[in-house]
Amino acid sequence: MTGAVFYEDVVIGAELPPLAKHPTTQQLVKWANASGDYNEIHYDKDYAQRAGLKGVIVHGRLGLSWLGQLITGWMGVDGTLKRIEVSYRKMVYPDTDVVCRGKVIEKYTQDSEHLIKLEIWLESSGGERVTQGTAIVNLPSRDN
Repeated sequence: MTGAVFYEDVVIGAELPPLAKHPTTQQLVKWANASGDYNEIHYDKDYAQRAGLKGVIVHGRLGLSWLGQLITGWMGVDGTLKRIEVSYRKMVYPDTDVVCRGKVIEKYTQDSEHLIKLEIWLESSGGERVTQGTAIVNLPSRDN
């Protein structure tokens, strides 16, 4: 979304526009380089299988970054992402579709900030939540 999203315009229960992702093994290599996370379960199929996985898995923090992209794309240029927390529930494998989703669950003001609490999650193509969490966003107010 471009421009400003104002606190007064946000409705509890509103869903954020979904963000689809299709991770590839090439993306995992790029993420490993950017993040410094070179754990073999993210690039060595044999190692991952010996560890009990069906193959290499997507970095959990890569999924977290996609959720951050979902939020910052929604909140507009004048919003501030204050906090994001997630828990990893299931593995995500390369070459599978996932969707980042979010929903407004609370609005409140605190210390002159206009805060929105979001429920956020990464969903598998089967509709299962593989990563789940919350985020807090500070939005501008029309009253300021």
